[in-house]
Amino acid sequence: MAAGRARRLLGSLWIALLLGQPDPAGAAARSGSQSLLTGSLVRTFTPFYFLVEPMDILSVRGASVIMNCSAYCETSPKIEWKKDGTFLNLVSDDRRQLLPDGSLLINGVVHSKHNKPDEGYYQCVATVESLGTIVSRTAKLTVAGLPRFTSQPESSSVYKGNSAILNCEVNVDLAPFVRWEQDRQPVFLDDRVFKLPSGALIISNATDTDGGIYRCIIESGGTPKYSDEAELKILPDPEVPQNLMFVRQPSSLTKVTGQSAVFPCVAVGFPTPYIRWTRNEEELITEGYERFLLLAGGSLELSDITEEDVGTYTCIADNGNETIEAQAELTVQVPPEFLKRPANIYAHESMDIVFECEVTGKPTPTVKWVKNGDMVIPSDYFKIVKEHNLQVLGLVKSDEGFYQCIAENDVGNAQAGAQLIILDLDVAIPTLPPTSLTSATNDHLAPATTGPLPSAPRDVVATLVSTRFIRLTWRTPVSDPQGDNLTYSIFYTKEGINRERVENTSRPGETQVTIQNLMPETVYVFRVVAQNKHGPGESSAPLKVATQPEVQLPGPAPNIRAHASSPTSVTVTWETPLSGNGEIQNYKLYYMEKGQDTEQDVDVGGLSYTINGLKKYTEYSFRVVAYNKHGPGVSTQDVVVRTLSDVPSAPPQNLTLEVRNSKSIMLHWQPPPAGTHSGQITGYKIRYRKVSRKSDVTESIGGTQLFQLIEGLERGTEYSFRVAALTVNGTGPATDWVSAETFESDLDETRVPEVPSSLHVRPLVTSIVVSWTPPENQNIVVRGYAIGYGIGSPHAQTIKVDYKQRYYTIENLDPSSHYVITLKAFNNVGEGIPLYESAVTRPHSDTSEVDLFVINAPYTPVPDPSPMMPPVGVQASILSHDTIRITWADNSLPKNQKITDARYYTVRWKTNIPANTKYKTANATTLSYLVTGLKPNTLYEFSVMVTKGRRSSTWSMTAHGTTFELVPTSPPKDVTVVSKEGKPRTIIVNWQPPSEANGKITGYIIYYSTDVNAEIHDWVIEPVVGNRLTHQIQELTLDTPYYFKIQARNSKGMGPMSEAVQFRTPKAESSDKMPNDQASGSAGKGSRPVDIGPDYKPPLGGSNSPHGSPTSPLDSNMLLVIIVSVGVITIVIVVIVAVFCTRRTTSHQKKKRAACKSVNGSHKYKGNSKDVKPPDLWIHHERLELKPIDKSPDPNPIMTDTPIPRNSQDITPVDNSMDSNIHQRRNSYRESVRNTPSTDTMPASSSQTCADHQDPESTAGSYLANTQEEDSAQNLPTAHVRPSHPLKSFAVPAVPPAGSTYDPALPSTPLLTQQAPNHPVHSVKTASIGTLGRTRPPMPVVVPSAPDVQETARMLEDSESNYEPDELTKEMAHLEGLMKDLNAITTA
Repeated sequence: MAAGRARRLLGSLWIALLLGQPDPAGAAARSGSQSLLTGSLVRTFTPFYFLVEPMDILSVRGASVIMNCSAYCETSPKIEWKKDGTFLNLVSDDRRQLLPDGSLLINGVVHSKHNKPDEGYYQCVATVESLGTIVSRTAKLTVAGLPRFTSQPESSSVYKGNSAILNCEVNVDLAPFVRWEQDRQPVFLDDRVFKLPSGALIISNATDTDGGIYRCIIESGGTPKYSDEAELKILPDPEVPQNLMFVRQPSSLTKVTGQSAVFPCVAVGFPTPYIRWTRNEEELITEGYERFLLLAGGSLELSDITEEDVGTYTCIADNGNETIEAQAELTVQVPPEFLKRPANIYAHESMDIVFECEVTGKPTPTVKWVKNGDMVIPSDYFKIVKEHNLQVLGLVKSDEGFYQCIAENDVGNAQAGAQLIILDLDVAIPTLPPTSLTSATNDHLAPATTGPLPSAPRDVVATLVSTRFIRLTWRTPVSDPQGDNLTYSIFYTKEGINRERVENTSRPGETQVTIQNLMPETVYVFRVVAQNKHGPGESSAPLKVATQPEVQLPGPAPNIRAHASSPTSVTVTWETPLSGNGEIQNYKLYYMEKGQDTEQDVDVGGLSYTINGLKKYTEYSFRVVAYNKHGPGVSTQDVVVRTLSDVPSAPPQNLTLEVRNSKSIMLHWQPPPAGTHSGQITGYKIRYRKVSRKSDVTESIGGTQLFQLIEGLERGTEYSFRVAALTVNGTGPATDWVSAETFESDLDETRVPEVPSSLHVRPLVTSIVVSWTPPENQNIVVRGYAIGYGIGSPHAQTIKVDYKQRYYTIENLDPSSHYVITLKAFNNVGEGIPLYESAVTRPHSDTSEVDLFVINAPYTPVPDPSPMMPPVGVQASILSHDTIRITWADNSLPKNQKITDARYYTVRWKTNIPANTKYKTANATTLSYLVTGLKPNTLYEFSVMVTKGRRSSTWSMTAHGTTFELVPTSPPKDVTVVSKEGKPRTIIVNWQPPSEANGKITGYIIYYSTDVNAEIHDWVIEPVVGNRLTHQIQELTLDTPYYFKIQARNSKGMGPMSEAVQFRTPKAESSDKMPNDQASGSAGKGSRPVDIGPDYKPPLGGSNSPHGSPTSPLDSNMLLVIIVSVGVITIVIVVIVAVFCTRRTTSHQKKKRAACKSVNGSHKYKGNSKDVKPPDLWIHHERLELKPIDKSPDPNPIMTDTPIPRNSQDITPVDNSMDSNIHQRRNSYRESVRNTPSTDTMPASSSQTCADHQDPESTAGSYLANTQEEDSAQNLPTAHVRPSHPLKSFAVPAVPPAGSTYDPALPSTPLLTQQAPNHPVHSVKTASIGTLGRTRPPMPVVVPSAPDVQETARMLEDSESNYEPDELTKEMAHLEGLMKDLNAITTA
């Protein structure tokens, strides 16, 4: 017996390894038998599932019903049944019995008005001892009620060929049992005669044989029930048409997918109507489509309904004389379906697991979980997470079994299950199938090997105790004092609860952990177990720790409601919080306009408040916070309400009149300004009258139409018009009266137009500007003009333009070519007499094509006075980021510029982009127009023309205007993060500017954090200047995920943040890192070194560039060659300049320079007496005149100690003529980095000079050179600041003075401006950062010019080299000797 069982077990294990059990729907165990050998035998998942589940059944009294059920398992399961959640006792039940396959048989269904023992919900329960229990879906047994009619057939008559309907409405469950009789004989149903699902009978295309006595019968078991009898008469065809009408219209239906639906539609009339259907206003094609069937008479049947069938169905009846319509909605419901079923899980005790279950359906299904047939009640250890998933915390052995996810909605239910097996601790969890272990418990599952186990961890203590978390620390076990390879499991539980949970350390050797999600004021018991490669060791002694009590703050106020009490006020009410935790002192009501980011608040003492002064018809959000003695409690959810509407508070805009002919005038207008609608504009009201009368006529326009043609007017009569906007509340204010006069007579279009009155041409190199005036006889309709042109003949090309146009530019012509041009006016009758002109295009060498005429007056003026003069003085006034007001003057008006006639103006505009040739236009009747809806920070060009009756002007000269900037409305895009090669702690962030910058980007802020869910004020920030699209971040933690966001700013503020981008730093430092990286890195952090003495020599290699990247040192021999060469060149230049200056020097100037020299001698370099004085870069000589860097306002200017600027953006200019953009950028960033740690600066070498005389030309040249240099310096690469890290610097290498300390780490960020303390700073221009960064021998410096981009980069690379101080000092001394010799020569 035992041997047989062993053989069967081995056989099943072998089969399970080769084959998987099939996966039928509703299976409780999905994976089949699987056996994996990992040290010892692993128990397998047992296939246990339903083969058949019960389905919903409709029955009648006295019938027999079978509820099907069958389950599969290797061991035959025990089948039981539940009705309405209670087990049925089938042993002593005579009518209900269990069939061998598990199905339930109910004999003689009992059903009466007061006794319904069989109707209800049934569920099949299958159990296998020592394995578990599973339950089936629930099935509903419905018993048809007693037969009764809700409506009965009535006698009627129908014309031959029409359709008839006989009603027989019964309760829904009896409808399938209804049949019909005609003259006491059964009615046979076919395509012409059919029964609706409700029981009614439809007879289409009635014939004489359809007449008779009808009745309907309900046969639901027992005695049939008959309805009243009704006679149907068939009438002959009427001789006169009969009105079309519906005798049965479709009604809205709600169906479940897979069911069928019938939309009845029966119409009668003469002629006989034809019926067709539409769905969502699209023609419904029923021919050749199986699921849509057009029944006789016009009813529509849908079979096998899907979600795509949802919509509005319209029945359209048409008999040729008239058309009628009827509509009905189809709503489709979907039973629950599983998108993701629970999976089988292996686990150990104390672990946390999650069973995943994802469902869909309509209505949205609810989900409940069942374990071994019993409902899972959520608790501290059984939680529903992510809406549908079941999380089990701290597993114990009794948690084993079958778990089922049961989803149900109004139209059905479904179940899916999985098995949980808890293995012994010495059995490793198999890798297949994939488990659903949480991250806290799935990282110590390697199979154990034999060997010594660790002893218990020592000194377990709670170092930090809060209300909801506790931090534990401990020492390594005695058996392994180092503990580098040990991992630890921390088991914890509430005191008195035997269900432990486990948390594991994140990496080997870590001896602390933070346990989160604890309950306040609760005692927990902790123990720690160390684990090595052989397995877990001894447990530490239990440690009891109590969490701190939580501050008792109020909960959210329940039942907050808001309702609009008027167009400008909202009343908010709420109730006292359920958990007040003490007396509520007051409430704070917060409210905010929807779409704004500024929240307002008001203190309230009661449980309601009315806020006044709100905007009309505007959405607001409200929330309430309760306060007690401890402070503010939990906020309520936001409630949103819109204030009531009102009549518009402003009239429509830009009302214009256009006279169409002698009897009609077209009106155009625009809605009232935004914010003045006070509701939904439902239409407009137009009032008009003759100017000579006071009575007016009103005409209302529905919808959002912004124009109206007023017809039926009198000829040659002046009319006044005004327009007002309408809401549901009434009429708003009207526009001012605007007048126009109809024509005396309509224009003639019985003949072609006459010849245009003039034609002018202006040839350019590749184009000819053509202008003309209309025919003198303006009583003939002109629809447009035809322009013909060609070399030698005007018939090569023809272009037609609008009748209002008075100019045209013919493009793409050949230079130096003779063109013949013809112009003809045309209308619907034909083309008029042509007018000819010829022109020769200019040669290529002619540079006068772009002249003042083309630039300032692109439209050729027409000398003929017939056209109107174009408007003049067009000006564009910028009002906001999207609005510009255009104003102009009209010289054809009187001096007071008052419009008294029916003229109107057309404004056109477009962006000033060469590729954009598309204009937008609008009409106005005043001398100004408000253009709205423009893009921020965009240059637009505007022009205006005037039209009066049939006369129009050319376009005016253009005016330009740039809209104001707006905060960026989109984040920086294409954000990428990469690791810097060779520096794993440094990353490079790259991005692109926002697509909707709405202005010049002045800077970016990079946010980064290791927690993507942290509050944004907890993220580290890195400000970056606006012209940079890349940035380095250093000193990051290895093997750590970081999240990065970027925000752009312009002069108006900050834009939105980009989506978080994740990047994990590498796991270890690169092996080829230089040994002196740490030293150079620490120096870059702004730390002050101790006194290192005068003999200190900085290393030649490994110095940091401005961004911290190491560069290779220069060869020392090459350095000496460069220094000597520069020195020789310097001497030659100085000699030449000195000879030139000597000739201009007067004796008076010699005295001034001598006085200056004495002053220079008394000015010492700040520092110790032992300081080594650095050589002066400026040569002070009484006969040598250099162009000064700046003019000081002092008559005897002295260059004082000045901190070396970080770059040119921090230099204080001498006057206000500097580029203001530099200061704006500096000022705009000072705020964003106000929390950045400051770093002291190293004073530069003191230098003094005297300026004898300088003519204005030299001054201008000096200033220009410096300005150009500063501009170029803005493009230099710079290091930037983040608040948590010291600043890197561009430092000028110098010999450290003995006995003094200095800070070699000058900040390089352009975002901060710092000065050396206690030193007055004069307005001094210095060389740009590109020059200051170089460590080269001193040389005469005239005003330096800005290098190009390539040179700048090279200068920055040179700045990374360090030279030996001794070599530098020798070269300085040699150069000073040469200067003394030169001084002696020039003095003699």
